[in-house]
Amino acid sequence: MIIACASVKGGAGKSTLTVNLASEFLRRKRRVLIVDADPQGTSRVWAEIAAENKLPSPTVIAMGKDMHRPGQLDQVAAAFDVVIIDCPGRDGAVVRAALMMASLVLIPCGASPADAWALQQSLELIDEARCLRPELLAHVVITRRRATTLGKNARTDLHACGVPLLAAELSERVAYQAAMGVGRGVTTMTGQAEAVREIRRLADEVENLFTEKHNANASIPHVA
Repeated sequence: MIIACASVKGGAGKSTLTVNLASEFLRRKRRVLIVDADPQGTSRVWAEIAAENKLPSPTVIAMGKDMHRPGQLDQVAAAFDVVIIDCPGRDGAVVRAALMMASLVLIPCGASPADAWALQQSLELIDEARCLRPELLAHVVITRRRATTLGKNARTDLHACGVPLLAAELSERVAYQAAMGVGRGVTTMTGQAEAVREIRRLADEVENLFTEKHNANASIPHVA
């Protein structure tokens, strides 16, 4: 599984998705690699804090706009079950490289008008990638959801963008910030039942997408 967490909007929740999914897949005994392609290095700092606190964490490496070239990420990824690319916001060259490698793009999106505008820009990059890779899957993940009218209407509003939404949503919770600050994923913490359910549901959905894709490919007859 190679997953890109991508959005042109800063603060959308790319790193939160990355580290929490990675931590959950690690908990499920998968070999996990995080590719930190964001110059801010949030995923790398998270892993460093985990190491300082003697906590298990995925392997984390930094790569950029050349990751799609032969002998780069393809060579490294072969040793892992799950690869998650934490993309930068505005560096289109790096995002395009990630989309050339990923099988699935997760697009974190909040409930504000600004999030919806940025989503359209993200979708343009994905459309470009699909010209070369029509099999690329893309799904929106609602993040930082609030129990407000705007938050409750977000799913209906985002459906109009034409990209499927995952059922799992991440609410705006202190738990995600607290976990990040100590080098953990929320599913390895106690007392955070709601956040744990959100991430485990998200991980289940992601696994199901890859299973469905694999089964669909396996059912296609090969012509000699």
